[in-house]
Amino acid sequence: MSKPIIILGIESSCDDTAAAVIKDGKLLANIVSSQAVHKAYGGVVPELASRAHQQNIVPVVDQTLKQAGIEKSELSAVAFTRGPGLMGSLLVGTSFAKAFALGLNIPLIEVNHMQGHILAHFIEDAPPGLFRGEEGQHIVPASVFPSFPFICLTVSGGHTQIVLVNDFFDMKVIGETIDDAAGEAFDKAAKIMGLPYPGGPLIDKYAKEGNPEAFTFSKPQLSGLNYSFSGLKTGFMNFIAGETAKNPDFVEQRRADICASIQHVIVDILLNKLKKAAKQYDIKQIAIAGGVSANSGLRDALHKLANQLGWTVFIPKFEYCTDNAAMIAITGYYKYLRKDFTTQGIAPLPRYVLDNNE
Repeated sequence: MSKPIIILGIESSCDDTAAAVIKDGKLLANIVSSQAVHKAYGGVVPELASRAHQQNIVPVVDQTLKQAGIEKSELSAVAFTRGPGLMGSLLVGTSFAKAFALGLNIPLIEVNHMQGHILAHFIEDAPPGLFRGEEGQHIVPASVFPSFPFICLTVSGGHTQIVLVNDFFDMKVIGETIDDAAGEAFDKAAKIMGLPYPGGPLIDKYAKEGNPEAFTFSKPQLSGLNYSFSGLKTGFMNFIAGETAKNPDFVEQRRADICASIQHVIVDILLNKLKKAAKQYDIKQIAIAGGVSANSGLRDALHKLANQLGWTVFIPKFEYCTDNAAMIAITGYYKYLRKDFTTQGIAPLPRYVLDNNE
């Protein structure tokens, strides 16, 4: 009987310290430690993030191994996020992974954070929601994953990309933002409204009670598959400033409608390009990934669009949308099968381009 492949995954790209264990492709444990310290500053403070990672990483890894029922000696390899992300945060995860692998004399596997988000669709214990035709949404067995090729819209606070996924390790960015990310637009809009950080989930919450057509905002006129959100952010800021000048209680009185309207336009911008990409490449297997893919407005709109166009849509569970180590561990697992290991001389890459994934 062959020895099982057991991968420890470590994620520390931003402000979440996470570890996960995957055994023969199946998730055994996935723990995330978030950092509340940033709320007081309205955003992630890099220095504070790296210090918190240093405090959290040992207990998080220890708890993950215990929850998985795995001894350190049983591990086959250690996978870690090399980038993209905050340099200080990446350094903590990279240094720990290197030392851990060296101490155990096992292989070290580097992972591109964005590739991890996409491969989160292949976590066995995360059955994706499958939407097809007029039948509605179905939860399918965990063994049913996207088939290649498929198109993945990856949306987060730092990235907005449309990726053509031909294989586990053959991914091409065919569209991306030329300035701000969609998640950043959500958080900035929330901050303008006086909502606490992180504001994206709060906009989603209030939007459920509002009218998405209450207010209109201009959309960027970009050809091709690229995105732009900087103009929308500026327009939204000017709109709020103008309305509150006339009525200081405007935001308080119309919060739900404002949230619904700004969410509607961001989602519309995202899906218009996605629809264009699917048509251009003649692909009907569509996936979304990244923190913003947890947004209920995006999920609902994607379901409706899939219904109209006959797409098969894959959406991860909420816990695999935001930053987590399960996606790093599953990517590490597939890299292990290829014996795609790295060396102790590896260094973090804050700007790790997906197309250049080595």
